[in-house]
Amino acid sequence: MDPRNSDGSAGRRPLDLTQLRTFLAVYRAGSLTEAARRLGLAQPTVTGQIRSLEQQLDHQLFERLPRGVAPTAVAHDLAARISAPMDQLALVADRTTTAPAEPVHLGGPAELLAVRVLPVLAPLVARGVRIRVSAGLADDLLDGLRARRLDLVLSAIRPRGRSVVATPLMDEEFVLVAAPTWAARIGPLAADDPAPLDDVPLIAYAEDLPILRRYWRHVFRNRLTSPPALVVPDLRGVLAATVAGAGVTVLPRYLCVEELRTGALVPLLEPEEPPINTGFIVERANSVPDPAATRVRDVILRAARAW
Repeated sequence: MDPRNSDGSAGRRPLDLTQLRTFLAVYRAGSLTEAARRLGLAQPTVTGQIRSLEQQLDHQLFERLPRGVAPTAVAHDLAARISAPMDQLALVADRTTTAPAEPVHLGGPAELLAVRVLPVLAPLVARGVRIRVSAGLADDLLDGLRARRLDLVLSAIRPRGRSVVATPLMDEEFVLVAAPTWAARIGPLAADDPAPLDDVPLIAYAEDLPILRRYWRHVFRNRLTSPPALVVPDLRGVLAATVAGAGVTVLPRYLCVEELRTGALVPLLEPEEPPINTGFIVERANSVPDPAATRVRDVILRAARAW
């Protein structure tokens, strides 16, 4: 990247700040169309600025894909060098304009977001950080991260591939629970005998009982074959139904810790090695994150140490 002057002598012409700002927007959005929307420009204008910058650098910055664009190695290098000063310049400019900063797009399980994450992000929002939250299943959210529709994802599974980076966030311990009336009817349980639960209604968040089946396999060393009596696609709904006496379920302990403390729910078994699942906070690899997204990530990671 060493453009020459018109007389052929070696020299570096100053790069246009507007083009660099547009480049960074395309780099972070992964799409010319999305970058144009974020910048408030027409897409042909964005395309023209990128082409002009590529001509000046004499290097291709993006590979055009059927959907969006992919940065080249030159683009990764340029973004790494200019993102910090451009972001600082944007912060100075923001003090003299009413235009809001681009929101941070965060995805994760609805229950974890509501119970753990949103409360710790409230101070950031109060200080002006804009956040957009999407709840959903891990695979769908990770696809959104790779497609640059999301900036950060809280995932219950470790993602594969080199396009994303996963940092361990917290360990979820799962507990078999019921309301006190059901606990009294079931009586004491042994880790090697789930038979007392055979005729008890099971409450799950999905028809295939993924959490319950895992608990049965890990603790009872047994395959769960009973169908669910109630399916609620939100663990907070599963919690509410269990407290109300609908039946038995397995929940992450963080979600029902208050109900266990007050006695609204009773743990039916306390195995020496309960099932544990590690959650992750995931971001794209080989990209320069937005400063606001970095702040959101760091706040969540700090808070997770106490979870």
